[in-house]
Order: sequence, then C-alpha cells, then structure tokens
Amino acid sequence: MRMPIGKLVVITICSVGAISGAIAGVYWSFAHDLPQIRGLESYKPSAITRIYSADQVLLAELFSENRDPVPFSMIPEYLKQAVIITEDRNFYTHSGVDLKGVVRAIYRDVMAQQLLEGASTITMQLTKTLFLDNKKTIKRKLKEAVLALHLERRFTKDELLGLYLNQIYFGSGAYGIKSAARIFFNKPVQQLTLAECALIAGMPKAPSLYSPLVNPDLALKRRNTVLRQMLETKTIDQLRFQQAMAEPIALSEQKNPSKNAQYFIDFILPGLETELGSAILYKGGLTIQTTLRFNLQQGVEKIVKNHMAALTARMHKAGLPDPNPECAVLSVDIASGAILCMVGGKAYETSSVNRAVSARRQPGSAFKPIVYAHAVKKGYPQNKLILDAPAIFPGKEKNTFWQPENFSKRYSGEITLRRALTHSKNVPVVRLMQMLGTDSVAHFAEELGIIPPPVPDLFLALGTWEMSLMELVSAYAVFPNRGNYVEPMGVMEVLDLSGRTIARWRPRKRAVMSRKAAAVVTDMMQGVILEGTGRKAKGRLQGPVAGKSGTTKEYKDAWFIGFSPTIATGVWVGNDDGRTLGEGETGARTALPIWLNVMQMATHQQPTQYFDLPDDVVKIRMDPVSGKLVSGEDPSGVDALFVRGTELTSNEKR
Repeated sequence: MRMPIGKLVVITICSVGAISGAIAGVYWSFAHDLPQIRGLESYKPSAITRIYSADQVLLAELFSENRDPVPFSMIPEYLKQAVIITEDRNFYTHSGVDLKGVVRAIYRDVMAQQLLEGASTITMQLTKTLFLDNKKTIKRKLKEAVLALHLERRFTKDELLGLYLNQIYFGSGAYGIKSAARIFFNKPVQQLTLAECALIAGMPKAPSLYSPLVNPDLALKRRNTVLRQMLETKTIDQLRFQQAMAEPIALSEQKNPSKNAQYFIDFILPGLETELGSAILYKGGLTIQTTLRFNLQQGVEKIVKNHMAALTARMHKAGLPDPNPECAVLSVDIASGAILCMVGGKAYETSSVNRAVSARRQPGSAFKPIVYAHAVKKGYPQNKLILDAPAIFPGKEKNTFWQPENFSKRYSGEITLRRALTHSKNVPVVRLMQMLGTDSVAHFAEELGIIPPPVPDLFLALGTWEMSLMELVSAYAVFPNRGNYVEPMGVMEVLDLSGRTIARWRPRKRAVMSRKAAAVVTDMMQGVILEGTGRKAKGRLQGPVAGKSGTTKEYKDAWFIGFSPTIATGVWVGNDDGRTLGEGETGARTALPIWLNVMQMATHQQPTQYFDLPDDVVKIRMDPVSGKLVSGEDPSGVDALFVRGTELTSNEKR
C-alpha cells in the first residue's frame, strides 16, 4: 500500500532539510582538515595490478596511469556537452551539490520506498574517484558533498570538467578520455565523431555494462539514448542526430602485446570489477591468482590455429568462397569448475568476440545427452527399448506436423537407449523427449546451467535452441562429478599490495542428479567413444573418456564435448556468419580431432584415473541393440552400468 501524497511531500521536505543541515555540519567539521584537496596537484600514480596464471606466468598488467592528460581545449565540444547532458545538466550553475537533483532523488527514494543511489554531480563523482571508496553509505555521500564544495572553490568549472574527463573510468581498462579513445577507437581524442563521443559519454553510468567490447548491443542502445538526449536539449540538430544514429560502432581491433590469454582476461575482468570496484582493481597494486594453466593455454591456441588452417584449405578445395572458419575451446576442472584454458577464437587481434562464452549457436546432437540424462534421472535403465522408425510429431505451429529423420536415413526398429545415444539416432531421442515432456527436459537443462527456450518444444531434442560452449561444457561436467553442477570460475585469490588476501573464490556447486544416475549417464557416454560416433577417440588417451559430437543442419556448426574423470573440454567450430563449413564437416570430423589434441595435452603426465562407481550401481554385460543379457564371451556384448535393482535378470538372457 503506497503512502498518501501529502505524507510523501512532508517526508521529502524533512529529508531535504535534514540532509542540508548534515552537509552544513559536516562541511565545517571538514573545512580545516582536507589534505587530499591540498595535495591534488601532486596526485601520485597508482600501483599496477598483476594477473597471474595458476603456474605463475604473468598474464596481464592493469593500471590507470598509463595515460597523458588531455588539455581541455583538445576535448571535442560534443563530448563535453554529451557528458554534461547525461551526468549533470546543472553542472555550470550549481556550486558542487545540486540541491534540485537532491530533491528529485529523495522524492524518487520516497516514492520507491527504498534507498536509491543518485544526485551525484560531476564534481561529487570526481571527489569519489580521486579520494573516496565505493561504499554506499550516508557518511561517504556527505564526504562527497563536502569535498565537492571545496573543489568548486579551488578550481574553475572547465578545470573540474577536464579533471573529470581525464580521471573517470570508461570500462575495459580505459581510465581517462584519451585511454578510452585509444582502446575503443584507436584514434586521438580530437578525432572522435559525434556518435563516438555519445558512446563514450554514456559509459560512466555503468562502465562494465556499457563497454562496447563487452556488450556491443547494450553500448549501441546507450549511445542512441545519449544522442536522443542531445537532440531533445537542442545540443545537436535533426540532421546531425540522424547521421550519428546511422553510424555503426567501428571498434579498434588492435592487440595489446602486454597481455596473454586475452579472451580469458576479458572474461574475468567484469566479475573482478563487480567484486572489487574498478578503482581498486586498476589502481590498487593487486596480485590476482587465476585458474588458467598457461602452458596448456599456449598449446591450445596453437592447436586451434593449425586445425583452422587445415579446415580453411579444405574449404578452399571444396570451392567455398572466402573461407574464414572460427573455433572456440574451453577446458574446466570437473571437481572445482576452475577454467584451465579458454580460446574464444583463432586470433584475438582480428576478433575480440569470445565465442567460448558469448556466442550462442545450435548444438545439434550435442544436446542429446541432456535428454538421456533426464531419462536416467527419472529411472529409465539404459537397456530400455525405444522405437527407431519413421514417425510424425506435432510441429511448431498449430495443426502442423514434423517428421524428423536420422542422419543416416536408416532405421533399426526397437533399440536400447544406449544404442540410440551412441549412434546419435534422431527419431528415438524425439520420442524420448515426448515421453518425458518438453517442459520437464527444459527445466532439467536449466538445472545443468543451460538457459532454456521460453517455450520448449520437441525440436529442442535435436539441439535447435542456441546455447554457449560454456553452458554445454559445464552441463557435461555434471556427469563425471557425481551429479553436481559447479559454476565455472577463473579467479582463485586476490592479494593486496601488502600481500594480504582480500578476496578468495571457492567452488559454487549444487546437486542436480543422484550420484548413481550420473554414473549411468557417464557409462552411456563412454559408449559413444567405444561403440559409436566418437570412435576416433577410442584408445587415443590414457584412461577412460566420454563425450558426444554435434552437427547442425547444412554443416554450419561442428561440436565435440567430452570429459575424462578430471577434465571436461568442449570444442565448437563454425563461421560467424552462419555459412556452411562444407559437405561432411561433422562434429566427429572437424571438432573431435581438436578435442583429442587438447585432451592429450591437458591430461599429459597425469596419473590414470577412472570414473566414479558408487556402491549402488552394478555392471552387466548386455546386447546393446536388444538390451538382453549376453555371456562374457559374446563379442557383440557391452558392459553397461545399471542402478542396483533395475539391472537385467537371468530370465532375460537371450
């Protein structure tokens, strides 16, 4: 129930009066003790933050002082105006604290009946950047106001705006306007266009969110909002507005030679900024210990380049125009979720898009294990029979129908769930999903960390819903991890300048399925390697492995996701524009060899380990097609796991 308007007005007036009195009181208490402001001209550079791999190789250095201050006269007028319009429209008329803005902010707080951050002028933001921390407290807010009043007495408005533009954080490691112009557009500040000025001006509100290197779509929307505000305030005319709105974001593609594993660095920075605050991260002289194995990372980058060169040659030979295939690889430690290597593309210097995390593509048959895992969780044994024969199912639209086909166009009649998975049959998995329920399967996929479609349908069984490589790798890792989902993590620990631990990350896990069900699913996926579409990997690694390939329509995407008892690795290959890779470029042909090379390197010199075998599962030798018991000497039989109590009995022996 909302408060009456009269009461809201009284509260607002009282709040303004209280805050005004508080500011006045604090002002006089601080008036004779402000060494920070007196020392502003001798402001010292901050310390460099260093990021290390798990094997203690320096990956990156983060800093804020590698910049040259830009004279106020060299900053484009459009940029100055855009910043003032978006951050502090009364900048040239208030004395450091915008009382009208305070009234509006308090009124919004009262109406919303919660405390909202707001009413910070450009001068107050500058004081926070130079002197204060990011804690959202009344005391800090009062200090901001007092320091702002003192700054306004010591500096002109132009000097304050110049300081602000040279100090403020714009995201992606860009401190100051010169750094932002270089990092985002690789040009001098004075050459920024109106559209580029608007994009940069919109970023201080939420630098990590609106960085075009992190969220290009959100950055574009934010830029256009700033341009509309400039039009509404008559800062620009209709013609310039239309020209700027039509201008695409042309980001710099330059490489930073001081950073290794750049895709990985880009992945961990937003989380570090959220956890620590941008100022501390880039100025605090921190030591950041990550999970990345640098030697593995370097090796995987070479593997990707070599395989992409070979694929490009095959595409040329097949007559495909302008072949430019891309690849993403992700390896995680199964128990902890620690990211061991991350390759988001074949060359960061030509494309900074991290395809291991942000690219969403159809997984094709790589999604099938999720359906079978849900069936096992529901109590289905892997020898349960399901019909592999042509069938018609409801289509996406009302009164429409859909007839899926097996990739081979061949059908086997009644076969076991194990056989249907190992040979990647399409019709049986659609039947199985229909039996389980589309909503039920989608909910299970969500438990595994996969973002589900808003309205699940039977097409999901064949991997038509787009998802990321990281989602699939994390989902597969549940099976060898005793049914536990572990959130991927890239950072272990952060130390301050004195060596004191200020942040530590621990595995965040949750149970998704029982240990015994996970063991059965793992066994079925071992069958893919031993008996099915993943036979290229059979015997190529020391110890057991399991996995599944995926190929989408017209060979647009090739996947292989698999795991050993300790490491899960996923590989995606495709074109950014969705063109075909070429006839026959399946997951087994294109992605599996990369996966095999990566896993050989990742498991090299590691002791042989085996998949989990809990006490409540039993191993039975069965016929993989009929599901019946066979003798131990029968070469057609396979050893299969069953939850105790669901195993075959002697009277079922053929």
